[in-house]
Amino acid sequence: MICLLRAGIGSEEEATDDSTREALEGDGHFGVYEIDRREDGSLYELGRGAMGVTYRATDTTLQRKVALKIIKIDVVKRSVESRERFMREARAAAALRHENIATIYQFGIREETGQYFYAMELIEGETLDERVHRAGPLDARTTIGIAQQVTSALAAAEKHGLIHRDLKPANLMLVSPDGEVTGAERVVPSTAAQRRGYNAAHLAVTASLRRGAHQKHEKLLVKIIDFGLAKALHTETDLQSLTHERFVGTPAFASPEQFEHSALDVRSDIYSLGETLWFALTGKTPFAGRSLDEIHRAQQSNVLPIEQLKAAHVPSRLRSLLKSMLALEPASRPGTHQLVARLQRCSPEARSARRTRVALVAAALLILGASALLVFQPTRIQNAPLNPAPDKSIAVLPFENLSRDPDNVYFANGVQDEILTRLASLADLKVINRTSVMQYKSGSARDLRKIGHQLGVARVVEGSVQRAGNRVRVNAQLIDVSTNLALWGQSYDRDLADVFAIQSEIATSIARQLQVSLSAREKTAIEQAPTNDITAFELYARAKDLLASLKTKANLVEAADLLNRAVARDPSFFKAYCLLASTHDRLYFLGRDHTPARLALAEAAIQEAFRLHPDAGEAHLARAQNLYRGYLDYDAALTELEVAAKTLPNDARVFELKGYIQRRQGKQEEAVRSLERAVDLDPRNSYTLQQIALTYRDLRRFAEQKSVLDRALAIEPNNVDIKLERAAAEFYWKADPRPLHQMVDSIRATNPAATRDIAEYWLFCALAERDAAAAKNAVIAAGENAALTDDAVAFSRPFMEGVIARITKDDAEARAAFAAARAEQQKILQAPESYGPALCVLGLIDAGLGRKEEALREGRRAVELLPVEKDAIYGIGMVKYFAMIAAWAGDKDLACKQLAIAIRPPSRLTYGELKLLPFWDPLRGDPRFEQIVASLAPK
Repeated sequence: MICLLRAGIGSEEEATDDSTREALEGDGHFGVYEIDRREDGSLYELGRGAMGVTYRATDTTLQRKVALKIIKIDVVKRSVESRERFMREARAAAALRHENIATIYQFGIREETGQYFYAMELIEGETLDERVHRAGPLDARTTIGIAQQVTSALAAAEKHGLIHRDLKPANLMLVSPDGEVTGAERVVPSTAAQRRGYNAAHLAVTASLRRGAHQKHEKLLVKIIDFGLAKALHTETDLQSLTHERFVGTPAFASPEQFEHSALDVRSDIYSLGETLWFALTGKTPFAGRSLDEIHRAQQSNVLPIEQLKAAHVPSRLRSLLKSMLALEPASRPGTHQLVARLQRCSPEARSARRTRVALVAAALLILGASALLVFQPTRIQNAPLNPAPDKSIAVLPFENLSRDPDNVYFANGVQDEILTRLASLADLKVINRTSVMQYKSGSARDLRKIGHQLGVARVVEGSVQRAGNRVRVNAQLIDVSTNLALWGQSYDRDLADVFAIQSEIATSIARQLQVSLSAREKTAIEQAPTNDITAFELYARAKDLLASLKTKANLVEAADLLNRAVARDPSFFKAYCLLASTHDRLYFLGRDHTPARLALAEAAIQEAFRLHPDAGEAHLARAQNLYRGYLDYDAALTELEVAAKTLPNDARVFELKGYIQRRQGKQEEAVRSLERAVDLDPRNSYTLQQIALTYRDLRRFAEQKSVLDRALAIEPNNVDIKLERAAAEFYWKADPRPLHQMVDSIRATNPAATRDIAEYWLFCALAERDAAAAKNAVIAAGENAALTDDAVAFSRPFMEGVIARITKDDAEARAAFAAARAEQQKILQAPESYGPALCVLGLIDAGLGRKEEALREGRRAVELLPVEKDAIYGIGMVKYFAMIAAWAGDKDLACKQLAIAIRPPSRLTYGELKLLPFWDPLRGDPRFEQIVASLAPK
């Protein structure tokens, strides 16, 4: 009854905290920390939350003031999981060191009561929430300044694998740069009487401040407090088990993912930041509601009250940014890097700078137009780039081949690529990778401003190469993309043998022009020639161009031959050995030649590379690729990548490979972040974007998969693979083959030459629709290619003919086809016990032939060779095919048991495949199978 009475008169907090206060009323000591007291002797309370109370205290050893957060005693007694969560929050926060994040000093346990506590930096200021309630909404400029600081802190937390999960105005402290308090002291009175007096005084002060006051821009230091709900991304499973999928956060500022208990990343915090900024500008939240469900429904409507922003006179550019930050799908929100750039564009300084640049350019044009001494051609004047890029950022565009022999285009590409590679070794310079820049063909019609915007760079290098006999002429110029003015240019006319010296001189001149600082190691690297043999260099350049295209077995074998010829001419050609090792590893890993002999060739090339340059990043990258592709030794590969990254600061391959390794380890969220980092350095690489989309498919986050594929299509709108995978997303997600069918028909009608390349999708769609005639035509169209591939599992034409015969219930034809397929598969499996994916195919064939025992043995052996613990992607694929083999062999119990394992994320087994593909027909009607299928249906 006493508790009810206290709750009725507004003292419910005291009712729940009597035990905590009683324990503290003694000496108020927690280790070396003593809680401060007010003049009336009460404890100096700063704030409280669901789990703990924060007090102002004194470090008696260092004599400094701190904020001391203490977990409530009743929570300690009641919940082990809460204690563990409190420990995790302190450790997560303590890992961060950033000027915009409150520093954690110490974490401890009070032995007398078993209470956990941690001491943090005491911030004398007011929260953003208090500031808005005290003085009204902020102006756009002040809000942008706050957003920039918070974004910087979130980016730092992201590097530690942390997100906040409760970002809101009440967790942002505002302090003047000189340390003065920006408003009323942030104090929560301890008693109801004190609170009543405090509230009355607060309202009076607020009213006084608002009367006749006009708002002006302030420069404020922002400190994020209470990383208490921070979530370690790499231990997501553990944290979910601690929270039991309960909602964590503050509903009015939570992201849609938090309501849905979905996996979170930094874009969840960015959503919360968007809501916080909206509140700062308007004093309101964009989505209102009296319950979790009401707020979540408002979010799902995705209808923002933009009129609130307009009424607050928020600039259109900032309104657009807030809209993107509050996108329903996380993939549609900006990441931290993009958010930094967009906030910069929103700032008044950026707008002023743009106006100034336009005025200066206009004035310069008038002056130059009036001059009779104009000796250069008129330049194309463009507006400033939409996406301001770092001054020390550059893209080396393809050089124009001015030689009469068109085959010299490989030589010209090699010259350009070598300049790019040398500049990319400089840590003080951002350099866009080869895949992205090679999309911009040489020629006078290139729109440099647009290219700079698409690549996110401030400068580009253009050039040309002309080779005639033993002479070579190289022209190069450095251009500012915002003005289209050349900052530097040089022409070199020398002996062909001097081409490598020319490359060094160009790279050095550009670095000097951009005022890039060079270490002794970087200076040596930028001056070092790759080889002294021109022919070997041309062979290497040809191989590199070939490897940039489709990774077919023919292309890989041809590239390996070119590189072998290069190192035969110059046994000291270090980069050729590195590329040769990578080529052999690809042949092995992709199953094109999965033999010990091929792996030995890769290792031999790596040994030669280390013999020549044991400390070079390229050698360590080659070894990392070998450890990953050849041995699935992820820890060792990651160690090699750490070494490689030190001398390859701009190499997207480092981050790309790291993402692939993390994906194999089952760390899909981390993989996405690594792959996005690779895209930052290689922004036009649609293949990497496809891999990000595939990772989202592994997690069955199909909306995000589609969003990333849309990004890829914006780069390559005519790429049939991307278009087909985008259409197939509806099949995977909703078991709807119609979009894929329509896309296949469209491509066949408009581009018949592509029919062979899309035969797999055609076959896939025909199987789902049980169209045997179309399936047969698709198998024929595949030609010599595998009729169907599923990652490393490749199905031959005879095998698929057997599957089609099973659809039409032609047992005799099916048996004959499987017999032919078995003979072909045994040729592939020269060592039957060595390769899981090929054993899966053999197991299905034997099951189709009625060889049950052999089939099950082969399926089990495939799982043993490639367990999930060793490879989260291919390993779960082996389980999937073992389930399929068991189904074909008539063992439904085993099939359903394995299938229940195979659908656990990350898994590429989807609802559409189980629902429609004939491979699973033997299980249809079994209640266990139907329950599994229903569990994957879209909610």
